[in-house]
Amino acid sequence: MTRKSADLLVATPAGWVQGILDDFDAFLADHANCERKASALALSLVMKYPERVAIIPALIGLAREELEHFEQVYALMRARGVALVKDESDPYVNALVAHLRHERRLRLLDRLLVSSVVECRGAERFRIVAEALPDAELRAFYAMLWKAETKHAHQFVDMALRYHPADEVYPRLHQLLQEEAAIVARLPWRASLH
Repeated sequence: MTRKSADLLVATPAGWVQGILDDFDAFLADHANCERKASALALSLVMKYPERVAIIPALIGLAREELEHFEQVYALMRARGVALVKDESDPYVNALVAHLRHERRLRLLDRLLVSSVVECRGAERFRIVAEALPDAELRAFYAMLWKAETKHAHQFVDMALRYHPADEVYPRLHQLLQEEAAIVARLPWRASLH
């Protein structure tokens, strides 16, 4: 896929991954919830914007792939004796969603771009986790997810470009990346993806 998304403006601090390694089971439970919510989001966009036929196949494909990732993470959890946990509010995603505009056309654009930003951050963190894990099988799994999330980030921007000109998409994406950088700087670290 052609590169469409923009780079994150701030990197995750190096020390972040130690909290993940110290409580990897909690990280897995959070990761499973993230994958499930990503699948549900893609399907909800299909239902909210059925007239946007140019992006429906991509959204269905994303929903399917995120659900497959949920299934894979759940299999890892079961193998380790980790139970699914009740979904908790994600302060990172909620802070980004607070920047969505309300007018229907602009809200879809923002929703797609926020999704791209979230996927970019997820890709970056999956790469960090993959590089830090001592287990070769888990390293390979998270390296695969790193590539998948990177692809998803580009797909969301590609969908935005189907209905909006680049000179509208990229300035807004940059604004959201600036907001995301501020959010990352102020949120406490947890054994979670975000």
